Amino acid sequence: MKESTRREFLKKVATTSLAASTLIPLRLHGQNQGKSGLKLGMASYTFRNFDLNDTLSMTQRLAIKHIALKNFHLPLDSSVEKIRAVAAKVKDAGIDLYGCGVVYMKSEEEVKQAFDYASEAGMHVIIGVPEHHLLDLVNQKVQEYDLVLAIHNHGPGDERYPTPQSAYDKIEHLDKRIGLCLDIGHTVRIGLDPLQMARKYADRLYDIHIKDVTRSDADGNTIEMGRGIIDIPGFLKILLDINYQGIVAFEFEKDEQDPLPGLAESVGYVRGILDVL
Repeated sequence: MKESTRREFLKKVATTSLAASTLIPLRLHGQNQGKSGLKLGMASYTFRNFDLNDTLSMTQRLAIKHIALKNFHLPLDSSVEKIRAVAAKVKDAGIDLYGCGVVYMKSEEEVKQAFDYASEAGMHVIIGVPEHHLLDLVNQKVQEYDLVLAIHNHGPGDERYPTPQSAYDKIEHLDKRIGLCLDIGHTVRIGLDPLQMARKYADRLYDIHIKDVTRSDADGNTIEMGRGIIDIPGFLKILLDINYQGIVAFEFEKDEQDPLPGLAESVGYVRGILDVL
């Protein structure tokens, strides 16, 4: 987003919020979050240097109600007892354990392990990167387990699925439960427009990794939302237009030793946009 456009948008947010404050009692402020219909979530990769307890605590502090766990927080080779115990812990924290990922699948055994793991945890979505030759097996597994597998694009340097189209072209003839996890940062880093990608592949869009980046090339890095080059308001508007039903998961890769300040800024920015939209 151009700086002038960003200033105009933030001015609109401030004006709208001020007007609303004269009409809505203070005790009700903030309760309209989520009326847009979009569900905000967390990709636990954000907290890769923290344990599960800290991850859940920081997710709670941000009032995020959905999470996908990376294997740092629940190893893929965990026992059934461990998987169920962690799932119960997440539920007790008031958070929906909707998925896992990113899960790499390089063998038949890893495909089977991922589906068993997600099923035991009561997850609905596996955010995965299966090797191309394993897609037929993945197709069988989504039917057997009635789970969704969302293939994640990783941008420049990714030989399997660098772009959303590279994944879509491989799966469009497969079961509808195989779709995309659109990482908008990596999409921009490879020179594509995530707004166009979301609209183009809306029929298979099952998960979102939302973030902002500094540049539209391989050297682009994650930055607080609203400070980078991605049109976040426009992207969220597209999700509303296509009636997106999945989770919009924050994946904040900056400041890995202290992600909460920048992540909180990003979450607040997105919520402010959704209030206006």
